[in-house]
Amino acid sequence: MLDPFLGELLGTFLLILLGDGVVANVLLQKSKGFKGEGNSAWIVITWGWGMAVFVGVYTVAAISGAHINPAVTIGLALAGKFAWYKVPYYLLAQLIGAMLGAGTVFIHYKDHFEATANKDMKLLVFCTMPAIRNYKTNFISEVIGTFVLDLGVLYLAAPKVGLGAVSALPVGLLVFSIGLSLGGTTGYAINPARDLGPRIMHALLPVPGKRDSDWAYAWIPVLGPFVGAAIAALVYRLLPF
Repeated sequence: MLDPFLGELLGTFLLILLGDGVVANVLLQKSKGFKGEGNSAWIVITWGWGMAVFVGVYTVAAISGAHINPAVTIGLALAGKFAWYKVPYYLLAQLIGAMLGAGTVFIHYKDHFEATANKDMKLLVFCTMPAIRNYKTNFISEVIGTFVLDLGVLYLAAPKVGLGAVSALPVGLLVFSIGLSLGGTTGYAINPARDLGPRIMHALLPVPGKRDSDWAYAWIPVLGPFVGAAIAALVYRLLPF
């Protein structure tokens, strides 16, 4: 299990390094990519995350199957396409990789964290935050977004146990589409490790002038994606093709 463990760790590290990195580039003051909040910033962020998925999947597809997302791992296991005994190893590797990726983004943009006064923007570099805080509808948004992601991944991965390298661009475009169409409500975590790992790092790291890590909201981008993955696996099993 060592090679798949390290593969998932590396793939998730690259995902978060580039994904949180594009958010930092757009939202933190004095960055050359700084746009602040707005429609143009959203396009850059969604495209950046799609490409982050592409890089992560392409890099480790041959090593671990490139789940790089606990919701994908759980969805594949529920669909009968991944062994349950491997699930804890994958989930742990994904969480560690996400934490390391977020820590590297902090190191890379440290001067810009210091130059930014807005505490919410600093938190958003690490994790998601809803546009309108309504836990019920926020939860539903994460379920729907992850349902679309996992259903697409299940068909891309068939009959394999993960995503091959040729699936890297399609799954990146899938995430890009989810961000453009469904991401405006919660910031589309659609990946428990993507949100929880960096949120833990926000709490631990000496981010200058930071706010609290919004733990009251943190359960939604963790539990919502798992529920969405379970529904996608159920639909996949029930459909006659």
